[in-house]
Amino acid sequence: MFDQLQELVDKYHIIGDQISQPEVIADQERWQKLMKEHSDLKEIVEKYEEYKATLEAIDEALMMLDDNLDDDFRELVKEELAENKKRVEPLENEIKLLLLPKDPNDDKNVIMEIRGGAGGDEAALFAAELYRMYCYYAESHRWKTELMSLNENGIGGFKEVIFMVKGQGAYSKLKYESGVHRVQRIPATESGGRIHTSTVTVAVMPEAEELDVQLDMNDVRIDVCRASGNGGQCVNTTDSAVRALHVPTGLMVYCQDEKSQLKNKEKALKILRTRLFDLEQAKAHAEMAAEKKSLVGTGDRSERIRTYNFPQGRVTDHRVGLTLHKLEQVLDGDLEEIISTLTTVDQTDKLKAVTNE
Repeated sequence: MFDQLQELVDKYHIIGDQISQPEVIADQERWQKLMKEHSDLKEIVEKYEEYKATLEAIDEALMMLDDNLDDDFRELVKEELAENKKRVEPLENEIKLLLLPKDPNDDKNVIMEIRGGAGGDEAALFAAELYRMYCYYAESHRWKTELMSLNENGIGGFKEVIFMVKGQGAYSKLKYESGVHRVQRIPATESGGRIHTSTVTVAVMPEAEELDVQLDMNDVRIDVCRASGNGGQCVNTTDSAVRALHVPTGLMVYCQDEKSQLKNKEKALKILRTRLFDLEQAKAHAEMAAEKKSLVGTGDRSERIRTYNFPQGRVTDHRVGLTLHKLEQVLDGDLEEIISTLTTVDQTDKLKAVTNE
């Protein structure tokens, strides 16, 4: 591990020298690539320097204790020694986590798809609430959201909504949201006061850039049609809706929210490219495909990663056994405690896997 760390430190300093050279600065593409690499290495280099400084402080303290010290100063040295010894193991664990292979998609923007599952109109209403929850969460991180496609049910619910979240590290946080979200509450239309259970499926995919997927337009059939729906600003009456079909895979995307046919086409192709990228990744990594299937599921009531219980005001994430009694705050975008817990457990599991190899 330490040989690897020293190699990273050497690389960090070499890149640091390169990014200040005029010929490198003149080549903006190379300079930006080196700047990102330098930034990625910075955290682990600084943590390793802190670790080495702690070990040096321990050695110095042990040498000082061999000298003739007065009682007060000796006690002070012993206290510092004890504090530094306590720091060693946590620092080692932090370094091990930083050395874990990073998900190459973590820094990407994401495209999220939310669909009502079991529960009809009640599921669609909750799908709309989850959409707002993620918009609030994105806003708290100063990320931008862009609506890509929307299919409403006429009473304020969303049968399906597709949107993009743009921001540094968006995928690293939101990737844990893929799965079936279950809601338990008394619907407004329920006269008997019975609690109903409905489900909503959420899929989170890293945005595919043109370099990630070579989309052959000969394989894509574009159909233009009139937008359909319940009216309002989201639906127009001109032939501007676009349906994009990827013939080899059968993947189809429909976009109607923009008044411009060109903009609807651009959004449809962006979603299609991202779905193809997601499909290619699943094929290349069979274990990832199995994991996604277990997370996203079919929308059946028995499948869930998280439950939002309105009568008890609680949210439970079943993957880590975390229960929070702050339903309103979570629906207002306060997801950080849940996502931080999921991230920590995921990193710990990966660390155990590497340690046991």
